[in-house]
Amino acid sequence: MNTLVTSAFLAVIGIAAAPAAEAGELWRATGLEQPESALFDAANNRLIVSNISGNPGEADGNGYLSVLSVDGRTVTRHWTDGMDAPKGMAIAGGKLYVADITKVRVVDLASGKLVASITVPNAVFLNDMTSDQSGKVYVTDMLADAIYRIDSDRPELFVRDPMLASPNGVFADGDRLIVASWGKDIKSDFSTAEPGGLLSVDIASKVVSPLPGAQKFADLDGVIAIGDTIYATAYMTGTLYRYQAGGAPEALAHFKPGSADIGTDGKSILYVPLMNEGEVAALKLD
Repeated sequence: MNTLVTSAFLAVIGIAAAPAAEAGELWRATGLEQPESALFDAANNRLIVSNISGNPGEADGNGYLSVLSVDGRTVTRHWTDGMDAPKGMAIAGGKLYVADITKVRVVDLASGKLVASITVPNAVFLNDMTSDQSGKVYVTDMLADAIYRIDSDRPELFVRDPMLASPNGVFADGDRLIVASWGKDIKSDFSTAEPGGLLSVDIASKVVSPLPGAQKFADLDGVIAIGDTIYATAYMTGTLYRYQAGGAPEALAHFKPGSADIGTDGKSILYVPLMNEGEVAALKLD
């Protein structure tokens, strides 16, 4: 999660959850600066990590991207500079797209060079990103209950709906977007009147639907899917959840508060940024 108030980062919310299941930790990469997102770049067999390095909502020029090997070694600490507070990322058409407050940065995947900045009109706090099968890119606006779509580097409002309830994480899953909601009536300290849950947005119709059994259980941050299983993080408690249709969210692992936009190799490994620790943890799923 990306918050503007440090005290809110450190708050712990009591959440009723099932006992933690097993997920083995493979490694931790250290020495990062508020890592918010970890994206697996399959074509180049590496991880790209966004570092906020400052206030998550301030255009201070401190943000940058790092490259890690798949065994957690730092390959390039400052791979892409010139950003403010980079968060979620997506790959499409040989380019890397990065959410950066009110802009989407475009990075050349081969060189790491920042090649363009796309201003998203009326954006407030852009957060996570994903790309669909056709190469279109989506980015959530957490503080505007909105999702934008970028097609051929042109941004447009895709959907704005109160049901999104402070959308944070987003993941393209076939003909739908899976959205992790932070919760309703988000306050200045990022507490909420009602916790969030998991949602589905039909790409064709743009209809927003709650996922059964996965509502009002946590202020959610990142989300990904592997097959029919969805994984989501709750920043304030550091909890990693697993969810399958017809069931209830199950606590899979617990970290210190600060687990953010997770990534995956699409098979059996999750990459969890731990913002407050300056680390990325790799987990092997059973």
